[in-house]
Amino acid sequence: MILASPDQPTLEDFGNDVWWIVLVKVVGVFVVLVLMTLFAIVFERKVVARMQQRSGPNRVGPRGSLQSLADGLKLAFKEDIMPAMADKPVYFLAPVLATVPAFIAFSVIPLGPTVSIFGQQTPLQLTDAPIGVLIVLACSAMGIYGIVLGGWASGSTYPLLGSLRSAAQMISYEIAMGLSIVAVFLYAGTMSTSEIVAAQADGNQVSFFGLEFTAPSWYAVLLPVSFVIYAIAVVGETNRAPFDLPEAESELVGGFHTEYTSLKFALFFLAEYINMVTVSALAATLFLGGWRAPWPLSIWDGANSGWWPLLWFFLKVVLALFVFIWLRGTLPRLRYDQFMRFGWKVLVPTALVWILAVATMRTVSRETDLSTGQVAVFVGVPIALLVLLALALGGRAANRDTRVMAEEAAAGGVHATDPEPEAEVLPPAGPRRRPAQRTGPARAEGGFPVPPMDLTVPPSPRLRRADRVAEPAGAGRPEGGVVSSGRRAAGSTAGSTATSVQEDPDA
Repeated sequence: MILASPDQPTLEDFGNDVWWIVLVKVVGVFVVLVLMTLFAIVFERKVVARMQQRSGPNRVGPRGSLQSLADGLKLAFKEDIMPAMADKPVYFLAPVLATVPAFIAFSVIPLGPTVSIFGQQTPLQLTDAPIGVLIVLACSAMGIYGIVLGGWASGSTYPLLGSLRSAAQMISYEIAMGLSIVAVFLYAGTMSTSEIVAAQADGNQVSFFGLEFTAPSWYAVLLPVSFVIYAIAVVGETNRAPFDLPEAESELVGGFHTEYTSLKFALFFLAEYINMVTVSALAATLFLGGWRAPWPLSIWDGANSGWWPLLWFFLKVVLALFVFIWLRGTLPRLRYDQFMRFGWKVLVPTALVWILAVATMRTVSRETDLSTGQVAVFVGVPIALLVLLALALGGRAANRDTRVMAEEAAAGGVHATDPEPEAEVLPPAGPRRRPAQRTGPARAEGGFPVPPMDLTVPPSPRLRRADRVAEPAGAGRPEGGVVSSGRRAAGSTAGSTATSVQEDPDA
């Protein structure tokens, strides 16, 4: 049983703080998120190294604990390179659009009860609203704009493909994530994060055919289907393995941030880990009792008062981060069509049916004299059986062709090594768009589709300064001496070659 805290904040407790308390909270949330990002990077590298039976980072700081800080400083002092084809204002704005909403989303996460800060009583939460959870969903939707604009503004093919893939993935799984928490709203009767934590304070008195007992109050136990759907959806929402398809290096080089370097790349990296921390904190708030201590720690009277709830809250967040890392070190990456099919044809329909089941059970228990146990038996069990039957029939129909071929192969009708019939995988032949002197067959002739190779990088200012110092006065300089890799050609021959490569995109 979870004991309620007398210091539980309500909506009336927000908006009354003096300005310097608000400033302390804002700085505190920013520092907490930055420190959690530094911790999550080292934690991930250590855990994955342990799973793979290797050392991991162990040089920078005690046991490698400052490795992420060293990585951040390295990114800050690296040379900033911008592609010549990039849209400069949007190119600069995209990382900011991805990072700022990630910070704002954490403002409605309750970290603890009402405490005293320099003699002022204030909740351990920056702010709250009657629709607090919707603020988190809105901020996650805004972060998609940064990713899409970053891929588009780079002026390159692979970042654009990665940004479009990321937008489709995040929008699809954001729908499943939003549907998964509707059942929480139905049970709690509110969308305020602080009040959802308060709704999980005490155990629920359940009557099961005359037997009275106290059931757990965490929604992870009361609404297990919602919790499982949320856990799967946020992995896809944050682009984490095995759903890290926007950054599939075997297909898209590096994804939407391929052309980003230095601090702008660091902002994308920061946004990803802050989103991980935010969705983990939201999972703890909605499904794991928030900042309240779990049983049996809740038996202690002081477990849910003072500053102790901060410890319980961050332990739950770290546990959720460990699940993220565990999935990355365990599961292989899905194919993109499998991933999207799973989101639209499994998660979304299951979430809709679950919402219908929860709403039906809540309505029946309120309008009739049936106990909770009777409603679960007479309403919940039949609905669950119908859902399982529908999923089984749907899966059997979807795999019918594969099952028939497997049966024929087992009976000797189809040889396992028979070549498959040739299929038309390339688009039909069209007008030639490339010069006839190019090497290799064109796509219209059956060649492999090649993306445009005309991406150029401006010369490095550092190399320009070095050239001015090293070259004597009046000495000629070959045109196009800087190739797209950023290296300067050794001589005039290399320079002329680089010029021809940059001038002729088909070479």
